[in-house]
Amino acid sequence: MSIEHKTRTQLVAEAIREKILSGEIKAGEPLRQAALAEELNVSRIPVREALLQLEAEGLVNFEAHKGATATQLSADQIDEIFDLRALLEAELLSHSIQKLTPRDLLEAEAILYDLEEAVERGDTQLATGKLNAEFHGKLYCKAERPQTAELVDMYSKNSERYVRMHILLAGGFATAPEEHRTLLDLCKQKDIDAACAFLKKHILSAKEDIKELLIKMEQE
Repeated sequence: MSIEHKTRTQLVAEAIREKILSGEIKAGEPLRQAALAEELNVSRIPVREALLQLEAEGLVNFEAHKGATATQLSADQIDEIFDLRALLEAELLSHSIQKLTPRDLLEAEAILYDLEEAVERGDTQLATGKLNAEFHGKLYCKAERPQTAELVDMYSKNSERYVRMHILLAGGFATAPEEHRTLLDLCKQKDIDAACAFLKKHILSAKEDIKELLIKMEQE
């Protein structure tokens, strides 16, 4: 087992990202570099670098004379992000599915068990973040499309806040485990067309649920 060494900037980015995704830092709220540096017991340099990284992920916005703020949740933004995810992830799966080995599928199933347990415990951080990404990543691992995979990773991070909202507030707890299980079964059957079609439906149905929720929130 390899040990992953993380830079101070990476650790700071993870801490701030979690504050945004969990709602501790609200959309539109200013991100004061001095206050974050003091809270995280680091200098301002890694905070500044972390905020730039989070800007690239779509979680932070820099404005002239205003500094950094957590980006606003937007029903309009969701369409583009989730439509791109559906296209790109289906592309990865289509290139990967026939090359998935029995070991790959067993490992995907083991991750899915952990994900289902996290959902049952109500651990949304694991369910929508690490384990969800690991499960999908395992299914795409044989695609041999590194640039597409890099884009998928970026859009997955960009949409994690919306996905967490789906799990918490828009019925995702009820549907996610069953849908992941269906996707895995289709991959085991090596049914490329059905698996890719289901994956697109899985992503786009979450989009519609979240959009409906956001529109209601904006009207309140």
